[in-house]
Amino acid sequence: MIIYGLKTCDTCRKARKALPEADFVDIREAGLPEGLPERAQKRFGDKILNTRSTTWRGLSEDERAGDPLTLIAAHPALMKRPLIVDGDEMHLGWDKTVQAALT
Repeated sequence: MIIYGLKTCDTCRKARKALPEADFVDIREAGLPEGLPERAQKRFGDKILNTRSTTWRGLSEDERAGDPLTLIAAHPALMKRPLIVDGDEMHLGWDKTVQAALT
């Protein structure tokens, strides 16, 4: 199991604490593996973007209208976090549904 997120993100910290056996990848430092953003977008659609983030609010309307994968590549903090990959399964966020499925 791998948790993709930011080490400074409180939600990612909660997921890491609840899933101590999972590996953690800070996407700001290491980036996302090739193909993973596309798989995540196919699975979750536009929900992959964190439109409540400070980074999102700082973007112009033209930038916001751009391709979500391009935006995430340029601004990793725009990805909704955490993205948890467990084999063929993917989970986005750390809500009660994800917690119930993984803990």
